[in-house]
Amino acid sequence: MRTSLATTRHMKRLFTENFSIGDIAESLASFDHAASCTEVTWAMIEKRYRVVGVRNQGAIVGYVERDDLTEGACGDHVRPFEPDAIVAQSLCFPAAVQLLTTHSRLFVTTFGQVGGIVTRTDLQKPPARMWLFGMVSIIEMGLVRLIDDRFPEGSWKDLVPPGRLEKAVALADERRRRNQPAEVLDCLQFSDKGQLTLRDDVLRAQVGYESRRKGEEMIKGLESLRNNLAHSQDILSCDWETIVRLTENLDVIFGERPVPVGGRCSSGERR
Repeated sequence: MRTSLATTRHMKRLFTENFSIGDIAESLASFDHAASCTEVTWAMIEKRYRVVGVRNQGAIVGYVERDDLTEGACGDHVRPFEPDAIVAQSLCFPAAVQLLTTHSRLFVTTFGQVGGIVTRTDLQKPPARMWLFGMVSIIEMGLVRLIDDRFPEGSWKDLVPPGRLEKAVALADERRRRNQPAEVLDCLQFSDKGQLTLRDDVLRAQVGYESRRKGEEMIKGLESLRNNLAHSQDILSCDWETIVRLTENLDVIFGERPVPVGGRCSSGERR
């Protein structure tokens, strides 16, 4: 599938502006500051909450974790919100992922007050999974465009192992038999498109990799992420580093800035 750079940039706006943290946030349960620790603890156990808000005069002024509630009133153990962990519900997914690399949870404001909560676990929800699958698809379309521009008229075929090329040709023939538009390049596996890009110094520079090894790590990570998304598998335990890299390098992905891809890996936790 061929996409122009203008189309790719339009998709960038779509994927950075139309998906927001409000799509995956949960309401933050809260208790009055005078409620006893015993009462709040039992309620949190029943609802499987790790964190709840604490209200004072009707407004949520902070939060408590379940392990904080030893004795007395829950207000005795209230923790203030960290300023950089408070976000608007309109915050885009890339910015949210970046914040979740350093914060175990984010508190979401509605009408100027904290009313919601998001953790990494919420990235398993359908809106986030749709966004991630779309991002991987955009990357794949971008690779096809780069390869086609660099190797016109199918001259890339000499760089693909014969067995892999035969499978792509067979798939393209089958799609055409069903009256579906198909080019052999489109029918290559994602990993084959990635390897084609990484073997060529010019293409590798265009996608921002200084070394082939680092590029291969990212292609392998993207393939794992896409497979786990497609089969409704967990995407946090194995794919968190890849998700972070995606959000760190949107300009590279959308062909606007050739820089090396980096990333961090942190473990997730449930709220």
